Amino acid sequence: MTIQQLEYILAVDQFRHFARAAEYCRVTQPTLSAMIQKLEDELGVKLFDRTVQPVCPTAIGEKIIDQARVILAQTAQVKEIISEEKQSLAGVFHLGVLPTIAPYLLPRFFPQLMEKYPELDIRVTEMKTQNIQQALHAGDIDAAIIASKLEDTFLKEETLFYETFFGYVSCKEPLFKHDVIRTSDITGERLWLLDEGHCFRDQLVRFCQMETVKVNQMAYHLGSMETFMRMVESGKGITFIPELAVSQLNEEQKKLVRPFAIPRPTRQIVLATNRDFIRHSLLNVLKEEILAAVPKEMQSLQSIQYLL
Repeated sequence: MTIQQLEYILAVDQFRHFARAAEYCRVTQPTLSAMIQKLEDELGVKLFDRTVQPVCPTAIGEKIIDQARVILAQTAQVKEIISEEKQSLAGVFHLGVLPTIAPYLLPRFFPQLMEKYPELDIRVTEMKTQNIQQALHAGDIDAAIIASKLEDTFLKEETLFYETFFGYVSCKEPLFKHDVIRTSDITGERLWLLDEGHCFRDQLVRFCQMETVKVNQMAYHLGSMETFMRMVESGKGITFIPELAVSQLNEEQKKLVRPFAIPRPTRQIVLATNRDFIRHSLLNVLKEEILAAVPKEMQSLQSIQYLL
């Protein structure tokens, strides 16, 4: 039994297809199939049912795959211990980021980080909160940038900064004439929000006390925040944007921004890892670059803010 064989069976489990697993592992399909067959012969069990499509693990195969995942995670930790001892920043680092954070935070620090530390190989994946939590547990990502703490005992979470929500209001809306937004002014039929499951949406629905609201995303089911902003600019409705998004707007767009009445809804941006994470030197570099790119006033909770 080899580490390589364990990597192959995890790839087949992930893709449920031998050819795609081989492509992912950068080997030929006959090579991958032969190595898995050799492992099955050694163990005396079939790991995959090849008579069905997509290929699926057998009952015993699922147990062995689960154990293989543990073994590979522990093997990776050996390499990480060595990297941390050398304070090396080399090697692949997988970072999960919420889609409502990535477009506004990453451009502020990521290009400079890559230029300053060319040996870094950070792979960013945009993921919803639930998927991030699962990926951290499974070891599929090393760290994540999320909004609010998960209170998960398996994870270590550190607050990076606090970000206020703003309204983005069409010039054709009655609210456009207001200097501030009060939750009582918001009606669901004119509101563009992300799908359920996005913490950005969930936090604002609770704050505005709109748990039963059925808003315009029913007509635009897979909308993104940027899409909703374009809808508002075209003269249709209201949406919400995070504080860092405001700095990316031009002067005409900024005329559509409205603050909430005090206390202003605010989210907590958090850096999360699992508790066994070892590469603290790399993590500290990431944290320092993020904080250097975020305004100082956002790095502490203000009295006029209401933490969601």
